[in-house]
This record gives sequence, structure tokens and C-alpha cells, in this order.
Amino acid sequence: MGNRLSKIVTRTGDAGTTGLATGDRVAKTDPRVAAMGDLDELNSTLGVLLAHELPGEFRDALSVVQHRLFDIGGELAMPGHTAITDEHVAQLETWAEAFNAELPPLKDFVLPGGGAAAAQAHLTRAITRRAERALWGVHTETPLNLAALRYVNRLSDLMFIIGRRLARADGGNEVIWRHA
Repeated sequence: MGNRLSKIVTRTGDAGTTGLATGDRVAKTDPRVAAMGDLDELNSTLGVLLAHELPGEFRDALSVVQHRLFDIGGELAMPGHTAITDEHVAQLETWAEAFNAELPPLKDFVLPGGGAAAAQAHLTRAITRRAERALWGVHTETPLNLAALRYVNRLSDLMFIIGRRLARADGGNEVIWRHA
């Protein structure tokens, strides 16, 4: 890949449009652009989580996830392009099962918290859900790769599990909801 972004300040978006990878220009308010923004925010929150001290198994998995989220953004920027496959979804499921195996079954609802890294994992989970809703919003207008939609759905499950594990790390506790 050559120097694709040699100039960062282009002024091409000053009129309220942005360019897709296809060269087409769309409104910055287009649902596809909003979904790309939600994916970017999600990827950024993963970056914040990765800035914490994490067990290597989580660090390795989440580093891969960051690249796959960028791939999903590429699918949005290049309508018709497919990067995410069922194998990518299966990898998330494998990680989720492995990471969840060390947790006790849930008996109560868990609140975000339990330490800085755990809280960041839960925030990432919530942003994952928003990104998923945005992708489904695009999908209702223009069909998207169903594997990409499943990937983001499984990612929210994985983030919930990682949040639980991180809250319990080093003798910590999960924050359990107490109803009024």
C-alpha cells in the first residue's frame, strides 16, 4: 500500500459530504457514515482498553478484533466489498466460550464497574451495541454482509465476558445490581 493519505487537511468535507472508498460522495449524515463513525468510536474504546494492563489472552484477542472492525468499516466504505467471514464470527465464539468457562453462572444482573479496565470493557460493550444498531439501520436500506452483522453481535457478548473477567481479576468483585 502506497502513500494513500499524503494530505490530511483536504477541505473536501466542508460542504457536509464525505467520500467513500468508491469515490462516491455522500452526506455526512448518511446512515452509512454514522455507522462508520460508531465503528471508529468502538475501535477507539478498544484502544483505551488495550492501554490497560490486560491478561495476554485478552490483549491478543482484542488486537485482532481491532483489525476486523477496520475491515467492517472498509465494507461500509466500499459497498459490495466483503472482508468478514463466518470464520471470523466463529473465532469470536471460540474466545467467548473459553473466557466464559472460568466464570460462575450469572444469578443477577451485572453493572458496569469492578475496576478501571472492567468498566472500560463494559463501556466498549455498550458502544458495540450502538454500532450494531447503526449497522442494522444501514442494512434495512442497503443489504450488508450478514457475517459482519453477526460479528459485531458476538463482539458485544465477548466484551461482556471480558468485563466480568476483568472485574474478578486480582481478587476483585463484579458489581451486582440491587433492585429498589
